Amino acid sequence: MKRNSLPSFFISLWLLFTAVMLQAVESAKGKYAHMLFNELFEDYSNALRPVEDTDKVLNVTLQITLSQIKDMDERNQILSTYLWIRQSWYDAYLKWDKDKYDGLDSIRIPSNLVWRPDIVLYNKADDDFSEPVNTNVVLRYDGKITWDAPAITKSSCVVDVSYFPFDSQQCNLTFGSWTYNGNQVDIINSLDSGDLSDFIEDVEWEIQGMPAVKNVITYGCCSEPYPDVTFTLILKRKSSFYIFNLLLPCILISFLAPLGFYLPADSGEKVSLGVTVLLALTVFQLMVAEIMPPSENIPLIGKYYIATMTMITASTALTIIIMNLHHCGSEAKPVPQWARVLILGYMSKIFFVYDVGENCTSPKREKEEECKLEGDDGCQRRHKEVKSHPSNRNDDSDLKEKLNGNLNKNYGVRGEKAREAVTCCPCYKMLIKNTEYIANCVRDHKANRAKGVEWKKVAKVMDRFFMWVFFIMVFFMSVLVIGKAA
Repeated sequence: MKRNSLPSFFISLWLLFTAVMLQAVESAKGKYAHMLFNELFEDYSNALRPVEDTDKVLNVTLQITLSQIKDMDERNQILSTYLWIRQSWYDAYLKWDKDKYDGLDSIRIPSNLVWRPDIVLYNKADDDFSEPVNTNVVLRYDGKITWDAPAITKSSCVVDVSYFPFDSQQCNLTFGSWTYNGNQVDIINSLDSGDLSDFIEDVEWEIQGMPAVKNVITYGCCSEPYPDVTFTLILKRKSSFYIFNLLLPCILISFLAPLGFYLPADSGEKVSLGVTVLLALTVFQLMVAEIMPPSENIPLIGKYYIATMTMITASTALTIIIMNLHHCGSEAKPVPQWARVLILGYMSKIFFVYDVGENCTSPKREKEEECKLEGDDGCQRRHKEVKSHPSNRNDDSDLKEKLNGNLNKNYGVRGEKAREAVTCCPCYKMLIKNTEYIANCVRDHKANRAKGVEWKKVAKVMDRFFMWVFFIMVFFMSVLVIGKAA
């Protein structure tokens, strides 16, 4: 047991010795750091540019790391981002010999103790003009100062919503010195683009790049050049949210508009359906208008809403006109010949519109069954009456011949003798006159009824025609809008 305890004792002793030595080293470094700090800042001033020659340019290296996109306010055209800004430069008055200070090569001190370049965001859109975060800077023995500071920036961004919600935006972040010109402080890009390695994915925007470009601009107020570095943030909107919440409901609602033509005219809901669909699209239009800036560029989805609302307005107006045709009564004029040929002759067959009372699925079969029940003579007679024009269906001579034929059968009179009997007998004359009056009334009633039936059929054919026209229009408008996303 004693032999096993000896190695453990030596290990413990060695660990204790190592800890004491490390503490001594740290104490020595802390001592040299205090000594170095007192010697460096004894006569140092952070108010002047730290160069030995005032004609010499001080180079400041700038690097931007994008951490997160906080918000994109399209209506106010403001982009809010969370950035890490790294600036590095050389201070000619903050150098030391590291061997003199026991190998101490760097120290960390508050940034307000050293001179800092006044690099600001030119296109800042925030009303808070507070100073940057007072984080520490890393000071190296050769005079290089590295300053890392986080910043939440609000910058102005020209938003183009022409293709919303399938749009892409380019927002600039321009950094430059506010008071020093290019002959005093020059800005150098650390990288060709912003650093996106630590970027947190955004739910609405996809980052496609952040290239950096250095510009040297001479303003009208001054003859000296002023350099700046512009980082262009290329954003592409993730449109899934807007497709499922704004676009698809509009497409589904717009497909209800042509179905208004399919509703029966006697239902009384044709105009109500069009007005309801129009009000629903107006609600979606107001939702889009609240998001978008009040600019001359109308977004793509807004154009689709306007086109759909125009189409629904036109369909409602056409529905009112067609309903007037449907309710044309006996006092209306007859259907024109061109409409009878074009609409009732050709278009009714193209759109499978049948006469009122016929079954659209099997009209011929029902006609054959009715003919079997009525007999061949009744079927042929009814068929001739339907096809013949009301004015040419029965004339006075046909009525007289039928009446004379019936009288001949009843009284056994044949040929010329029957006609003489009808002509001579006063009772038969009165009978013929009354019968002709009744026949004329029935004929006029059938003519007026047939006139109304024809106008109803014209209205039905026009309903079917405009229903397919508006279906095709809605389909192609939807394809054009969705095609913009590709």
